[in-house]
Amino acid sequence: MTDDRENARRAAAAHTEASRELEAFLRRAPEVPDPADIAEFTILLAREEEVRAERQDALVAFGLSAPSIDEP
Repeated sequence: MTDDRENARRAAAAHTEASRELEAFLRRAPEVPDPADIAEFTILLAREEEVRAERQDALVAFGLSAPSIDEP
């Protein structure tokens, strides 16, 4: 169980870092993004979504999950 907890902690930290990288990009992004900005954003967003899914899987493996708010 400790390994699952550590994996969940690491996955959460990775997600936090990916979110921070996306935030940093948005802080420095120009008012009108050019194609390079859009490409960078696409990469950062894909990474954030990837690590979010990894975090979710790690949390489920640790035994933490929440019911969907969309389901009655």
